[in-house]
Amino acid sequence: MSQRRAMALVGTLGLVGALVSVIPATAGGAPAGPAAAGPRWTACPKDVVVPPTVQLPVQCATVPVPLDYQDPDGTQIELMVSRIASTKPEKRRGVLMFNPGGPGGTGLDQPAFLVSKGLPTGVTDAYDLIGMDTRGVGHSSPVSCGFTADDAYWANIPPYAPDDAAVVRQAEIAEDVAERCAANDTEGRLRHLTTANMARDLDRIRAALGEKTASFYGASYGSALGAAYTSMFPATTDRVVLDSIVGDTHLDQAGLRRFALGMEQTLPDFAAWAAKRHESYGLGRTPRQVRRTYLTLAERLDETPAADGLTGAVFRQITFGSLYNPIQYPSLARIWQTYLNPGEAPRAKAATAPNPQDNALTVFLAVTCNDVAWPEDVDTYRRAVAQDRKRFPLFGAASANITPCAFWTHEPAQPPVAVNDKGPRNVLILQNRHDPVTPLAGGRLLREKFEKRSRLVTVDGSGHGVYVLGGNACALNLATSYLVDGTMPAGNRTCRRG
Repeated sequence: MSQRRAMALVGTLGLVGALVSVIPATAGGAPAGPAAAGPRWTACPKDVVVPPTVQLPVQCATVPVPLDYQDPDGTQIELMVSRIASTKPEKRRGVLMFNPGGPGGTGLDQPAFLVSKGLPTGVTDAYDLIGMDTRGVGHSSPVSCGFTADDAYWANIPPYAPDDAAVVRQAEIAEDVAERCAANDTEGRLRHLTTANMARDLDRIRAALGEKTASFYGASYGSALGAAYTSMFPATTDRVVLDSIVGDTHLDQAGLRRFALGMEQTLPDFAAWAAKRHESYGLGRTPRQVRRTYLTLAERLDETPAADGLTGAVFRQITFGSLYNPIQYPSLARIWQTYLNPGEAPRAKAATAPNPQDNALTVFLAVTCNDVAWPEDVDTYRRAVAQDRKRFPLFGAASANITPCAFWTHEPAQPPVAVNDKGPRNVLILQNRHDPVTPLAGGRLLREKFEKRSRLVTVDGSGHGVYVLGGNACALNLATSYLVDGTMPAGNRTCRRG
């Protein structure tokens, strides 16, 4: 899940059987050659947001890629990419491609978004910034499961299951979702939405742009895509920065369950903040009391939803999403305060209920379910939920709960991409110590898998996202120096707060 999508929430997986390895995921095939003609750059669609503070022009173009890389001359789909071109040819190094996370989040506006948030001019001088909607997303041959506003399935993280019966009920919802996705897949596109294919798309885009190599910045799920990309195409990836780490090239059941660990490690930061402001919000005078307030509120809403329909599951989801950035702490404190004092006027349901996004949810499901085999047995999830409810009481019974991947129509076409530790030392990993969705454990896992190819920068910070958005001077300087000058830290680094 991207940071921007989680911020909007205050309001992300199976199949058992033989994997047919037709195309080796680790090889990726030969790098795509240079395109005969470059993309035709024009004005972007009106829904591509360019903040008014961004003075650099943003253009868009389409790049054709095979729907099925096993049949490269067969059906083609179009991917839309965006560009903020370097205005300093004497300093230009090449292209820097972006992925903001998801999977399923639009990325056409990512370059302009980061420029508006303070992406250093050294980076904008050195690179053409390339955003994109990955296959299936937005303007890139979009897909749909047909989700509607009143669907019981409303988020890419399953709802918290307060008891065993809730897991069984969620299994029925998950099975219905999987069946509807299959029924709506009339063009047969869903099976081709995988991280491996998205990585192949990146190399096709590189070739279409006429570049021998391409650099990459990916955050959240973008870290998994970037890890797959540089593993499959080590010869054509240049400088790679991975931020807020999933832990591998895909999200699997273990990765999803780590969300609960992340919340256990990150909620104390909010609790300490709220305890210092007890006189204003009344959530507890100590962090321990604030934690108890959370559990009390969640359990009360499990038993009796609020007048506006808010349930314990949604309350937990809102709290989880609000931990993505400390800037959201005041809003979160007010939400808690409102439901802690039910005599006050309740918030309108539209302000707290999740807003389903059909396309984003569809792509999330397709990629996560297609990438790796998920347990099919409902009892596996029942045991996991019971275990994680005790291990991680804040959120464990949500992230361990069953998803539509348990009933997905398609088996993975190939094994997940294996991290390739043979290649240039070109992977810089950025990770906050406290991150609700991609905890530090994920950063350490990926660092170990890349071995000598990578360096890990651990930031003594809280939230989801380090580079530019995280506000840490040390991490900003290290990543910028690497992107601009190629200066990779000699070893793993730790950045203090500030």
